[in-house]
Amino acid sequence: MTEIAISQAGSQLYELVRRAADGETIALTDDGRVTALLVSPEVIADLEDSLALADYQRRKAEGTLGPGIPHAEVRRMLGLTQ
Repeated sequence: MTEIAISQAGSQLYELVRRAADGETIALTDDGRVTALLVSPEVIADLEDSLALADYQRRKAEGTLGPGIPHAEVRRMLGLTQ
């Protein structure tokens, strides 16, 4: 993770955003303390997927999952039936 002071980041914003888009995590600091992160959208999507999976596994272990949706119904909802 690369750290850069917020006061310096403004003049380098384009480059920092490109680096984040390429998978690098950029930490913006204020008085030496990390206050924000620049990350790619894929990183956020992966985190959201991991959280959703962990939530599913927790609910399954607790026995609190609701009824599922039949496969055929999901295909119909997505317009995948012919």
